[in-house]
Formats: sequence, C-alpha cells, structure tokens
Amino acid sequence: MIVNSSQGSIVDVPGLRLGHYTLSERLTGCSVVLAPDGAVGAVDVRGAAPGTRETDLLDPANLVDKVHAVLLSGGSAFGLDAATGVVRWLDEHGIGFETGYGRVPIVPAAVLFDLPVVREGDNPTARPNAEAGYAACEAASTAPPAAGNVGAGAGACVGKLFGLDRCMKGGIGNASVRVGPWVVGALVACNAVGDVIDPATGHVLAGARTADGHHLLDTQYALLQGERGNRPLTGTNTTIGVVATNAMLTKAQAKRMAMSAHDGLARSIRPAHTTLDGDTLFALATGTETGPVDLMLLTVMAAEATALATVDAIRHAQGIQTISGYCPGAQNRLA
Repeated sequence: MIVNSSQGSIVDVPGLRLGHYTLSERLTGCSVVLAPDGAVGAVDVRGAAPGTRETDLLDPANLVDKVHAVLLSGGSAFGLDAATGVVRWLDEHGIGFETGYGRVPIVPAAVLFDLPVVREGDNPTARPNAEAGYAACEAASTAPPAAGNVGAGAGACVGKLFGLDRCMKGGIGNASVRVGPWVVGALVACNAVGDVIDPATGHVLAGARTADGHHLLDTQYALLQGERGNRPLTGTNTTIGVVATNAMLTKAQAKRMAMSAHDGLARSIRPAHTTLDGDTLFALATGTETGPVDLMLLTVMAAEATALATVDAIRHAQGIQTISGYCPGAQNRLA
C-alpha cells in the first residue's frame, strides 16, 4: 500500500521531533529537527551559494556517523548562530557524541537569505540567534507541525529573478510518503529564485509576476524567450531542507538519499539549483525499521516527499505587506 500525504511531515519518521521559532521583531526564524537518539546523517549541496555548518563531517569518509539535530534558519550567515542554541539545548539534555570527556552534540545547519523581507515597524537587524535555536528545541515535538510563514520559512520568497517587487511568498512545508514498513518524511524551506510548480500538472503555483503584478509570468518560459530582469545577487536565494527515513542506512546510503531528494526540488522548482541559489538538503536515517533496505525504493520516496513538501510550503504561504510593497501568496490565486 502506498500513501502520499502532503499533510504528513518529517515527524512521521519515528525518532524525530520538529520545532519552529519565529521572531516577533521581523519575518524570520529557524526550524530544528531533533534526533535525540542520534541518526545517520548526510548532505548534498547543489546550489552554487550555500550557507552551511558541520557539513564536512557528514562525508561518508569521515568519522562521526550520527547527528543529533539539523537546523534550518533564515537570516543568511547570521542565522548559523542559532545552531549554538541547539547545541546548548542538547548538551543540557545529555545528548551528543561520546568523547570520553563529555558528550558533544553534532548539529549540521543550513541558512537561507531573507534579509530584504522587512515590514513597517520591523527591526531589520533582528536575525535568528542562539536563543532562537534554543527556543525551537523547546518547541520541538511529534505533533503535526505548522507550515507556511513560520520558522525558517517565515521570510522566504520565490520567483525573484525579475525583482523583489514581482516575487511571491515562499515558506516551509511538510510531507511524508509510506510504502509498506518504510516511511520517508521531508521538511523544506523554499526561498527559490525560480518558480514553484505543481509536478502533477506543470502549472506554476507561485513565482515571478508580470510587470503589473497581477499575473504569473513563468520564469523559465520568460528566460527562454530572451527576457532579462534585475537579477538578485548570488546567494540571496536558497531552498534548504531535511529528508528522513526510518530505515537503517549507512552514511553512503544516506548520501544517496539526499542526492535523490534533490530530484524532488527539480520537479517542483523551475529553474532549480541555479548559480543564484544555495540549495542544500540533509538526509537522516533513524534505523527504527531494521528490515533489509531497498535503497532504490527509498530514493524514489525521498524525491516524492521533497516535491510534496515544497508544494506544501507554497500552498500554506500567506501574503505579506513589506516596505517594498505587497508580496502575495499562492492563496491569492494569480492567473
């Protein structure tokens, strides 16, 4: 039996918890996936301008085989500071890699660029910090998580190739896919320079708008027709996320799952993995299901869950009024 559910989430994977923290001072925040018992971790970076922490240790050739949390954050490079709060929370709870001299929490992280998203009265210098990361851990649970304008997706926008004044609201989304005893869940914070599309129809859900702001442009079509806009700076866009499974995987197998999860981004974002994005996906394997692994099946499930989570982020995103103008969400039903 196969069950695909955009109402599912990464916490459908046993052994994981998810927490969001959204700043009140401005639209930004962070999201943490906790694996208190540890999970085999991997990462695959496809974008040309990533902002990350602790990714080298996830290489299959390197020593540490398990991580204890993954942080996704807004705030660009400033947001990496939120991982310090996650480390502190894990340390206080006795969770980490045993060194003989104490437990050291392993917390990889990735950030997206949401600095231009400022509302009237916001503090533009507010960014996710260690306190925000700690608060996200305090909020973490196995309850169905929120989506849209929360956590790492609070200030995310999509379709920015023709300027911020013509983009639409991005966000953070969830999904899970089940096949037999296997479950793969995904969490995606979508801040892409490209458009988000419905993989089932190919129709644009949110992205760059026409000059009058009333219609969807279709970024890829516009580019192929020779249109050029005011391109944003490299690194000011990024889709980041975590895909996880209950299977027992090696680091090399988890790496393959992370690589395949990017296929889900390519199905749901057009164009994806550009020179202006820092697309980064982590993979976690909790190993609560100990049966023989069908890696091909898991990679197919990972791509599907990632695509569904990306679409979920956009469908839950709500329009916002910023000092640059109104940034509509997909719920505004542009034609």
